[in-house]
Amino acid sequence: MRTRITLECTECKQRNYNMTKDKKSHPERMETKKYCRFCKKHTLHKETK
Repeated sequence: MRTRITLECTECKQRNYNMTKDKKSHPERMETKKYCRFCKKHTLHKETK
């Protein structure tokens, strides 16, 4: 079953992206580099609750 997650920018703390992921195959928290429209650059985004 896929669950909805929210990705938050590590620099400005804005919640920018909503995604889904499979908790069985990826139980750890997700981290990706994505574009932040508030910082206007690519930053590390982490999964929040």
